Amino acid sequence: MIPTDTGDELAGVADLFGAVTRAELECALGELAFKRGETVDDDAATDAVDAAVENYYLVALEREGDEPPLLAPGPAAFPALPEGAEDLPHILDIPDREPDRESLVEAAERRLRADAAGAVDDGDAERIERLLDVSYDLETWGGVDVGDVRARLDDAAANHN
Repeated sequence: MIPTDTGDELAGVADLFGAVTRAELECALGELAFKRGETVDDDAATDAVDAAVENYYLVALEREGDEPPLLAPGPAAFPALPEGAEDLPHILDIPDREPDRESLVEAAERRLRADAAGAVDDGDAERIERLLDVSYDLETWGGVDVGDVRARLDDAAANHN
């Protein structure tokens, strides 16, 4: 079991610190579970983080050298704190970070463009529909124009209906 139910809650935990590594996020999930007298299923935690990234609740920001990527709230997220999360900054040794907003937006846009191309090439109607929603979220969240991506997704969606 993991102590969050949604990508929004995972984004909320990341947002407490500005951005976190995957290991830090999984440690935070472990701490939340401990506070609730539960255990964390490591596979479930990994799957939840993967799903949050895949669905744009979290954006992975690559860093220099061997530093692991940072995960920050993404365009689909409405960060919400899971029960007990407000204590995490006092319990965990995770630094506060201020990821560069422009870099986050660029990473999300780059990924959307690649994901859209893949979904269209694969004819994945469900993913195309999800990415259409993400394109609107990204424009609102990041202030970028991805109308060209949306047009390609719209065309592909129309061909699958």
